[in-house]
Amino acid sequence: MTTIDTQDITGLVLAGGRGARMGGVDKGLQNFHGLPLALHTLMRLQMQVGAAMVNANRNLAAYEAFGAPVWPDVLADCAGPLAGFLTGLERCETPWLLTVPCDTPLFPLDLAARLAQAAACEQADIAMAAAPEDDSHGGTAVRAQPVFTLLRVDLLESLVQFTQAGGRKIDAWTAQHRCVLVPFDAPGDDPRAFSNANTLAELHRLEQAA
Repeated sequence: MTTIDTQDITGLVLAGGRGARMGGVDKGLQNFHGLPLALHTLMRLQMQVGAAMVNANRNLAAYEAFGAPVWPDVLADCAGPLAGFLTGLERCETPWLLTVPCDTPLFPLDLAARLAQAAACEQADIAMAAAPEDDSHGGTAVRAQPVFTLLRVDLLESLVQFTQAGGRKIDAWTAQHRCVLVPFDAPGDDPRAFSNANTLAELHRLEQAA
């Protein structure tokens, strides 16, 4: 079966946000089952990739204690997830980079494998997860999860140009490249896998559900 070797993928935990909806606290350092949320995420990611690192912009010593390299944004002003993508691509030493946010601790344990297989089979530059979400009509729809993305490292120059021109939206950039969406809605997939914690109340609910 065509795929990408695990050792060719570096994982990146995105923990560089302001945590505005959590009252400005550092989201990645909030407790989840006895561990900082970002450490829980990092450990789950490390099981799936050859190497891993963290993107954070404050409390760097606390993140460095996790034992993985920690890199602040290369763009100023907390420019959002694309700043993390850019930082990761600049520091990545493997052909592929897999990004995950620090606030979604139940993401699939086969995330890397399924994105890698799709990218290889479709000869894509980018593979992005998609997952069921509640829609406005009481049902669910499978929607892209743009911060769960596998990227070719040679997209760095393209992203530099996009951000230098003021671009900040992930989908506007990924639309410029061959991108495959990978649905995580099979019968055995956990419907909560991509549930994220924007508030402390949401974090506590996730902790109780896990």
